[in-house]
Amino acid sequence: MSASPAAAVPRVLIVEDDPGNALVMKKILTRVGGMAVEVTEDGDLVVERGAAGRVDVVVMDVSLANTRVGGVPVDGLELTRRLLAAVRGAGHEARVLIATAHAMMGDRERFLSATGAHSYLAKPITDHVAFAAEVRRLFDQLRKGGAETFPLPPA
Repeated sequence: MSASPAAAVPRVLIVEDDPGNALVMKKILTRVGGMAVEVTEDGDLVVERGAAGRVDVVVMDVSLANTRVGGVPVDGLELTRRLLAAVRGAGHEARVLIATAHAMMGDRERFLSATGAHSYLAKPITDHVAFAAEVRRLFDQLRKGGAETFPLPPA
């Protein structure tokens, strides 16, 4: 299973350890974007959802204070790599949007190339419509089988 059927609503998983940021992103994507949104900082759950093909787009924070996979602490970059490996290993597809307060020159390119993520957004999110539109664009790209932006880095 690649993506939700054409008539379906995008299934979005927000991986964020700040409850305020998570609430804002969820409200934007549900109210402005009309998307089905789940929020977690549980790394095992993120990988499981991806491997099961139960997510279309993941909005991933980089700095995750309490996130673990198999009991091992991970940041959003490592979790993105593990998520995409699990998704591909199970024969599914998903898109990842890195949403982070890290916004120095070069961060976007560094994060995308290091993880295989598909898009990047600097926080705080001030343009709600643009945020929802970017998540929708990634979903549409997934549905159409569009090429990924960056290749998965070597294991």
